[in-house]
Amino acid sequence: MARGKIQIKRIENSTNRQVTYSKRRNGLFKKANELTVLCDAKVSIIMFSSTGKLHEFISPSTTTKQLFDQYQKTLGIDLWSSHYERMQENLKKLKEINRKFRREIRQRTGESLNDLSYEDLLRLQEDMEISLKIIRDRKYKVIGNQIETYKKKLRNVEEIHRNLLHEFDIKGEDPHYGLVDNGGDYDSVLGFTGGAASVLALRLQPNMQLGGVHVGAGSDLTTFALLE
Repeated sequence: MARGKIQIKRIENSTNRQVTYSKRRNGLFKKANELTVLCDAKVSIIMFSSTGKLHEFISPSTTTKQLFDQYQKTLGIDLWSSHYERMQENLKKLKEINRKFRREIRQRTGESLNDLSYEDLLRLQEDMEISLKIIRDRKYKVIGNQIETYKKKLRNVEEIHRNLLHEFDIKGEDPHYGLVDNGGDYDSVLGFTGGAASVLALRLQPNMQLGGVHVGAGSDLTTFALLE
């Protein structure tokens, strides 16, 4: 079945457009290579796809620059000189902008002020005041962020402190623990060994008899070291 004639217009579907470009590009490069071999011609093809990708075909033993040079020589024109002139004009503009920026930087540091008029000095002063305000606002914002960070850390420390106090209160009220009391004599419950103080604590368990009272079957004697 013969294919229908394709209407020459832009292909709207991006996928179909890319496939068609790839197929026809390869066919075009194939024809250019055949022309180079059969006719000893110098052929250069430069193509850019819709996505900006470069594809090129150059005849063997030939460079694009050589073909351009031969093209310019044949037509008697100089493509590179016009391009060079545009580059020089652009470079001149960039140098002028650079000089202007450097001059403004020196003026903001108090240099190169002799050539400025009264109006220029006022304008420079206003610009520096605006810059100073922006810097000051930024500084206050950084300080505020640091204060908020310190407050969060302080709240965390306070929460840890409350939890420790709560845990200490619970342990202090544990009925299984008690200090050994010898008639109210505080020194009798302290033993000093090598300069360190120790306090004796007795853990009472069920079925233990203490001081003639039956309270439990056994006991644990625990010594807690105290700091001097």
